[in-house]
Amino acid sequence: MTTGEVVLRARGLVKRFGAVVAVDGLELELVAGRCLGLLGPNGAGKTTTIEMLEGLKAPDAGEIHVLGLDWRTSAAQIRALIGVQLQATEFQDKLTVFETLRLFRAFYADSRGADEVIAWVGLEEKRGARVGTLSGGQKQRLALATALLNRPRILFLDEPSTGLDPQARRRVWETIEAFKASGGSVLLTTHYMEEAERLADDLAILDHGKVIARGSPRAVIDTLGAESVVEFTPVGGARPEHEAELLTLSGVSAVRHEGERVVLSVTRTQDAIAGLFALCARRKLELEDLRTHRPTLEDVFVSLTGKHLRDE
Repeated sequence: MTTGEVVLRARGLVKRFGAVVAVDGLELELVAGRCLGLLGPNGAGKTTTIEMLEGLKAPDAGEIHVLGLDWRTSAAQIRALIGVQLQATEFQDKLTVFETLRLFRAFYADSRGADEVIAWVGLEEKRGARVGTLSGGQKQRLALATALLNRPRILFLDEPSTGLDPQARRRVWETIEAFKASGGSVLLTTHYMEEAERLADDLAILDHGKVIARGSPRAVIDTLGAESVVEFTPVGGARPEHEAELLTLSGVSAVRHEGERVVLSVTRTQDAIAGLFALCARRKLELEDLRTHRPTLEDVFVSLTGKHLRDE
């Protein structure tokens, strides 16, 4: 596999469910050895998109090529070359971890040993445990292990760490990073900002089935054009009539309201805060709190859509 080679390409993908257009003309590319993250809130079209790319759903329009192959004519070949972890995987509770992986190995002509993938995902102590006794995080790691059995060239992961505690989430991330370091390519859907920033080399932010921003995590964050984000809550709540004045403050490039909170995108933090305090003194406004932080992917998403990444 050549560095920079496009291993997955989607053009003009459309998927409808009745009158609802879940995916609307999507264009994506995954490059060899990289992780492409599809980022967005629930309902943005992430799962429908990845299910089409995995061959689980047929698009109503558009084309998908995986490792140069077309799902319509080469489905069996593609399945032998990819690994898939769904949002939720149902296993037989009475089987042990080792027995489950031995069963899944039988589906492939060439596969890793069960003990090899058990070690990779950190389930050695649960090798002989019945699946029904595993925690949610352990079951997620078992699902990831089944996806790694056939030595896949591309790994599809649909929100792999949803519902996991922080320690289990980090273990899943480390496994994904090890797969990528071994030369694998990853397509990941997530609505966790930290997960996207840590794992993804390239991002496509989705909303209503369309890509609304793309690039590296750093490049996407830089589109906000802000040095920092300043958040504050005026006593009594935000007053929309003050928005025009806030926009005139030195260093303030954008203003948005989130309930009673005001969020400023600023290009010069010290100037903006000094101007804010002067405005509060003139208008006799009191602030309940004031916080600043570096711009994040969530700030970009909210600025583009008015919604948070984890909005239901």
